[in-house]
Amino acid sequence: MTKDDVIDHFRAEPDYWFVPKLFGIGATPVTWQGWALTLGFSALLLLDIRFMPVPIARLVVGVALAAAFLTICIRKTQGGWRWHWGLDK
Repeated sequence: MTKDDVIDHFRAEPDYWFVPKLFGIGATPVTWQGWALTLGFSALLLLDIRFMPVPIARLVVGVALAAAFLTICIRKTQGGWRWHWGLDK
């Protein structure tokens, strides 16, 4: 695995906002849209935790936010989500 291989891995095609992680399962934001979505999700989750008065409402809103975020991430990840163990050759 060379430096150029890693750099190429983190280049997404035009319609994708995320690329799969190099190791494990998940995705990494590589465009401004992916970063905006990640930061927006984080901000909304923090606001939910801080300002929702009822714990069950906090949980319901948090799960709904996470489900929406993960759905968008999975659809906008180049190559989909699966286990990765380094670069695919």
